[in-house]
Amino acid sequence: MLAYLKGKAIAIVKSLNGRVLLWLEVQGVGYEIQIPSRWGRHITLETEDQMQVFTHQQVREDALILYGFESAAERDLFRHLISVSGIGSQLAIALIDTLGIADLVQAIVAGNIQTLSKTPGVGKKTAERISLELRTKLAQWREQSGVVLSGKSPLPSPEIQADVEMTLLALGYDNDEIEQAFSVLSGDAQLMKNPAPEEWIRSAIAWLSQ
Repeated sequence: MLAYLKGKAIAIVKSLNGRVLLWLEVQGVGYEIQIPSRWGRHITLETEDQMQVFTHQQVREDALILYGFESAAERDLFRHLISVSGIGSQLAIALIDTLGIADLVQAIVAGNIQTLSKTPGVGKKTAERISLELRTKLAQWREQSGVVLSGKSPLPSPEIQADVEMTLLALGYDNDEIEQAFSVLSGDAQLMKNPAPEEWIRSAIAWLSQ
């Protein structure tokens, strides 16, 4: 099995079914590798530098598929996810794409079903199964892998954060925009003393609308 590939990024393309593919040239051979879209947005093509891609190889009767990740920890998290009953490779990629490695691990370990359910295709029962099957494994794994979890919610409480996130997502804002808003608003000492989700929602919308 391939542990990683090191080569030059030739192109980032999107397949007809919306999957993000990296074309990586390694010693004259071009590899097509599916990667998380959040990583694809940060890959620079106009460079001669080589990049390292940590890979997971899936062999099926009709295809050989390579999945690629920015770090070994992200690749290992993907492997943990697909070990859960009913979680296929595309749903595992979607979880990593939606939440990122640190927030995803934190949500699983903490049993935060609402956060896990923000991923398209992940309902309450699926989120509960992921947390139930992986909570203990990932609590141990993150200590060994060095994955750093955020020490606290950027808002006064996780409950307020969840309410505000769900409202902003329903209004059409994406996770990156919401994280930026939280980062800015958490610096407002007066607002941090306010436990009302409605005030946080109003302030976040006002900032995002600038």
